[in-house]
Amino acid sequence: MYFCQMFLRIMKKGILILGVLLVTLSCSEYQKLLKSEETAPKYTAAEELYNEGKEEDSNKKLRKALRLLEQVEPEFRGKPQGERLVFLLADTYYQLGDYFNAPFQFERFLQLYPNSQKAEEASYKSAASYFYRSPRYDLDQTDTRKAIEELQVYLNKYPEGEFQEEANTMATELRIKLEKKAYEIAKQYHHTEYYKAAIASFNNFIANYPGSPFREAAYYYRFDSAYKLAINSFEVLMEARLKEAQEFYKSYNKYYPEGEYVPQLEESSLEIDNRLQNF
Repeated sequence: MYFCQMFLRIMKKGILILGVLLVTLSCSEYQKLLKSEETAPKYTAAEELYNEGKEEDSNKKLRKALRLLEQVEPEFRGKPQGERLVFLLADTYYQLGDYFNAPFQFERFLQLYPNSQKAEEASYKSAASYFYRSPRYDLDQTDTRKAIEELQVYLNKYPEGEFQEEANTMATELRIKLEKKAYEIAKQYHHTEYYKAAIASFNNFIANYPGSPFREAAYYYRFDSAYKLAINSFEVLMEARLKEAQEFYKSYNKYYPEGEYVPQLEESSLEIDNRLQNF
């Protein structure tokens, strides 16, 4: 038993040492390749590492591929391999999640090779890069708007394209994000009692986003802002403002007669009617 255990330990150490040696040799060969001036072996190794990196979801191999691609791509410009290399370079950035460099490289690819078989994929991935750059709804939405614009360019050019379903899903998600930002800004005016600003913001929201999932809530908070503005007004302004609130109540009821906010609206509406009777 003792000798068996010793043998197993020696075998494990041997396998570990062999693994370390193989990794060391592999790294050594890669470093030699980086320093080499021969472009053909770099091209071959870059493509192999790219394919393996994608297949194995290995960022390490993709980063190695990227370094080689960055070296050899300029050497093949204007040559038959150039188209393939420019696309590989862009897609390696994309696979690594570098969504700032990826769209620039895909756009360069489309400028150089607009009729390429990879043009559709490049167009989609360029737009998708902006999608992945889109921040939380409460931050600046420049990249969100750019993503929607680029996704629409793709959808217009390839209405039956391979990535049409993904592009539509992304565009919808981004539009809802913009709607949420606009809705939350208006709602913040309401919560901080800037009721005039809230009414104006909800009016704009309702006009600009007719199919929004936040539309019913916008109708309610527009009414509630007008109601609270009215009951807290000087008497000389109160009647006109109560009537405006009453119109907003009617608008909500027209579109959402069985809506979520009906009980709150009914209670406030009764108070409006009582106050108006005094005028």
